[in-house]
Amino acid sequence: MWSIAGLVPIARRECTARLRRPEILAFTLTDLLVILAVLSILSFLVVSRARAVRNQARLSRCIANLQQVNRAVLSFCNDNNQSLPTVDPADQQSLWWWYKEKVKRYAGLSGPSSPEDKVFACPQDRGYSDPKPFCLSPRFDYSSYVFNGVTMEGVPNIAGWQLSSIKHPARTLLAMEWTAHAPLSWHKSKTGNRNMPFYRDAESVVGFVDGHVRLTKIYYDGYNAAYTQDPIDGYDYQFSGN
Repeated sequence: MWSIAGLVPIARRECTARLRRPEILAFTLTDLLVILAVLSILSFLVVSRARAVRNQARLSRCIANLQQVNRAVLSFCNDNNQSLPTVDPADQQSLWWWYKEKVKRYAGLSGPSSPEDKVFACPQDRGYSDPKPFCLSPRFDYSSYVFNGVTMEGVPNIAGWQLSSIKHPARTLLAMEWTAHAPLSWHKSKTGNRNMPFYRDAESVVGFVDGHVRLTKIYYDGYNAAYTQDPIDGYDYQFSGN
């Protein structure tokens, strides 16, 4: 007869042998790799979802900011015989940026412009030629948003127009992200963080003369900056007041 004391060493040897078998070890490694792959996928999904939520929140903030800027421009018109901002004879600054000085009090701002003027700042603003966002630069009056007032010869704009003279207020741009002049996109970029090349249907947040604001696609012909011409048929905006 076998004694219990004699069986214990045998059981230990068999258990140790099973643990050392290659097929058991291989299964364990495979299982570990599967677990790591699943965790990697879950991590990617969580990060992607968090990024999407953050970007959507920034887009919503940008739209809300531009709505306030749009209202400020229209309030300026109400106090100035329904006339849109125009270039003063003694003013050497570019109206499409420095319109802000004419309208900012209607957005609740007073005193010199600064990086604290959050209502004029798009959270996704990455600037263009300077190494910082437009809204952090005194060169652009600390603003991400421009007025449809590029007063260059041959360029469509509505500087100085009477509101009643604008034929299509629901299509005519009033104020917008700078990117609509390129076009590029800060919110759905096809170039990552790069500011080149310009491309057709880049989406920018834009405001219209009738007061509404939305994200819209901007036309590009492959050669000329978007602001130099009205788009072809199929787009829902225009720079000209006609």
